[in-house]
Amino acid sequence: MSLVPAFATLGGGHTVLMLHGIGGGHLAFAPQVETLANAGYRAVAWDMPGYGHSAPIEPYTFKGLAQSCITLIEALKCEPVTLLGHSMGGMVAQEVVARRPDLVRRLVLCATSPAFGKPDGDWQQAFVAERTAPLDAGQTMAQLAETLVPRMIGGGALPEGVRLATHCMGLVPAATYRRALECLVTFDRRANLPNIAVPTLLIAGEQDRNAPPAVMKKMAEVIPHSTFLEMKGVGHLQNLEAPDDFDGLLLNFLALPAPLLH
Repeated sequence: MSLVPAFATLGGGHTVLMLHGIGGGHLAFAPQVETLANAGYRAVAWDMPGYGHSAPIEPYTFKGLAQSCITLIEALKCEPVTLLGHSMGGMVAQEVVARRPDLVRRLVLCATSPAFGKPDGDWQQAFVAERTAPLDAGQTMAQLAETLVPRMIGGGALPEGVRLATHCMGLVPAATYRRALECLVTFDRRANLPNIAVPTLLIAGEQDRNAPPAVMKKMAEVIPHSTFLEMKGVGHLQNLEAPDDFDGLLLNFLALPAPLLH
């Protein structure tokens, strides 16, 4: 039995469970937690295993991360939930919906992709090497965040949001970050996209180089009940770069008529 991961929660009503990216933590959804709670939802933002107060898992795999998420959903006693995943969190969300579709009522995939190519591919190895090189050279995660976050954002990013993103990434344990990077490049759930049966919202940032809009648009074309939206002037950290716009898209999607549950 896996341990229930740590999480922050606010509000009451239908549960929206938010899964952060590789440089995040529950704090990365602070604006959304407040907005959702005020709008009559129960907002839950987890700390992925190894982040915040959540115990690390071994081995650090998408199967294990998905199981941790399933354990949390079951512990919340509220299923099915709206599952929202950003970046690597979007991959965990895809893994959860592939393994336990009964636990998910709606799906929101933000700045993510359906695969990270082959784990032994040159591009993947270069990706991991580039991101871990500063740590190998003695930098802290806080120093790494100061370099990486500015490269991920778009031209119109809210300064407070950028500061919060940098703060969150600085809190990630270096060991967890390394394990998460190694896990990230193993992801491939392309084959399951046509099987996603719940209403799905895909949000892309116009200036996102990590999860380009073209990639997300292709995903949307394969997911049966999906909507693709692109946020102008926004990069990879859409929910922090333009929180008001992001929250508006999310609330509109949540307000659509409830899907018929099979």
